[in-house]
Amino acid sequence: MKIYRAKTYEDMSRKAANIISAQIIMKPDAVLGLATGSSPIGAYKQLIDWYNKGDLDFSEIRSVNLDEYKGLGPDDEQSYAYFMKENLFKHVNIKPENTYIPNGLEEDTEYECRRYNGIIAGLGGIDLQLLGIGGNGHIGFNEPGEAYDKETHCVALTENTIKANARFFDSMDQVPKFAYSTGIKNIMQAKAILLIASGESKAEAVYNMICGPITPACPASILQLHNNVSVVADQAAMAVYDQRMS
Repeated sequence: MKIYRAKTYEDMSRKAANIISAQIIMKPDAVLGLATGSSPIGAYKQLIDWYNKGDLDFSEIRSVNLDEYKGLGPDDEQSYAYFMKENLFKHVNIKPENTYIPNGLEEDTEYECRRYNGIIAGLGGIDLQLLGIGGNGHIGFNEPGEAYDKETHCVALTENTIKANARFFDSMDQVPKFAYSTGIKNIMQAKAILLIASGESKAEAVYNMICGPITPACPASILQLHNNVSVVADQAAMAVYDQRMS
């Protein structure tokens, strides 16, 4: 696990964007596993800036998103499909038919999970998977539990995750209680993984991911077993690690 320290969120975003852009340049038809939430927004802005300057070309890139709220369609402003369109896709030349996100409106969970696993397999797997990390150590919507969910599944979100995501909604009651999420196996089969973390609320989870026991109680801890993981974290997110390792 390679750890890259950043001073601020902006510094973290630029360092993360450097790693993503290198993947795009090295393999113009790469499959990118993408994440949503507040953590990657800065990195996406940097990628858009480089695209506008002519430094990046997304025309052959394929993307697979980690997750989507169950019950929300792509036109819903709180959906992750909408998030991706507004924060990246509509600003670069990626082809819409090359972007894949779970269908939040699909009621048949077994069908949707099987369909999405098939998409990932059909693309030949993920070249670079971008991850954030939840305060409870979740990656994607793989929540702490007694066992790892291996592939795409429908997950009941924990109260902590619902509270953390409530800032994007008018009230907690509006936050969906279920989501489709790619599983730990999907993530671990990526050729390379990039995890970004910012802020003191992530510090305990970052420490447990790097130094704690490998356990589904902290889903991100499984990344210790992957042979190509880069972590880009700012000072606040590294605070617990620095305190305990000093």
